[in-house]
Amino acid sequence: MQEKRRDKRMPVFSMKLEISSLFKQDNEIIKDLDALIEVENISKGGIGFVSKADIPLGYYFNACIQLGNEEAKLYCVVKIIRREIRQDDTIFYGCELVGLAPVFTYIFDEYETQLEAMES
Repeated sequence: MQEKRRDKRMPVFSMKLEISSLFKQDNEIIKDLDALIEVENISKGGIGFVSKADIPLGYYFNACIQLGNEEAKLYCVVKIIRREIRQDDTIFYGCELVGLAPVFTYIFDEYETQLEAMES
């Protein structure tokens, strides 16, 4: 099967984020959500995570993503674009990183290099 994604997905080990509020472009806000999410994979264009919370599609949230070293933190906006209910009653969400400046792509390149070093 041919990969249709622009950017390579990379596994993420033990990264957890918390969503406290969601927002839409028309100023619709959902507050006090407190949804714990466990990130499964990441790429330059998006992030995949699992949660038990029922999070609506089309909403955005602010995230701080840390890959590899502690200095490499990305503050970005994430848009929830798809979801899939799994057999274990968790929900997998596919998200897009919105407005991430191309200058920060080096963080993903360094992370990919670290993963390759761990595999060899």
